[in-house]
Amino acid sequence: MGLHIVLYEPVIPANTGNIARTCAGTNVALHLIHPLGFSTDDKMLKRAGLDYWEHVNVIEHESMAQLYNAYKEATYYFIENFGTNYYTELDYSNLDEEIFFVFGKETTGIPKSVIA
Repeated sequence: MGLHIVLYEPVIPANTGNIARTCAGTNVALHLIHPLGFSTDDKMLKRAGLDYWEHVNVIEHESMAQLYNAYKEATYYFIENFGTNYYTELDYSNLDEEIFFVFGKETTGIPKSVIA
């Protein structure tokens, strides 16, 4: 049980590496939704993640549907700019459940169809 970060179709390796470093420091699983805009062997990805990669629980999924099927009982929070709630308004303290923070592609965000 616990917190998870989901990157939906990330395209910038340095961003993913920086987020992976944060996940390592906070013991939070990192989920990558394909297609990725880079190879996981990418030099920029490794550089941004520094020496933390071995400490990150990285789980790759072929689609959001695959993630949803793997974690059917989880709570999902979609981080985007067209929502009606602010992250500060929610209670994240119930770590008896799986909580996923989903971030969209850097260039286009999260498609509304994924949220539906």
